[in-house]
Amino acid sequence: MDLVKLTEELVLAVVSNKDAVGVREFETEAPETILIQVIVDKADMSKLIGKNGKVIKSIRTLVQASSYLNGNKLVKINVDCI
Repeated sequence: MDLVKLTEELVLAVVSNKDAVGVREFETEAPETILIQVIVDKADMSKLIGKNGKVIKSIRTLVQASSYLNGNKLVKINVDCI
C-alpha cells in the first residue's frame, strides 16, 4: 500500500475536521528516507497527537511497519496545524 495513502487513512480516522487534512510526501537528501508531512486543523491537533504522543507514535509505527514490508525505507512523519 502507498505510505501516503495509509497515513492519510489513519489520520482521517482520528480527526473531526476531515476537510482540513492534508498529507504530502517530500523528497529528502537521503534516498532511503521518506518524509511525510501531515497538516490538520488546530482543533484536531491534540486528538492526533494523543496523550503523551501515543496516537501519533502508533500511526508512525504502522506506517513504518508497512514500509519495511514493502521497501525497507525509513519513514519520518511531521505533523503541523493550520
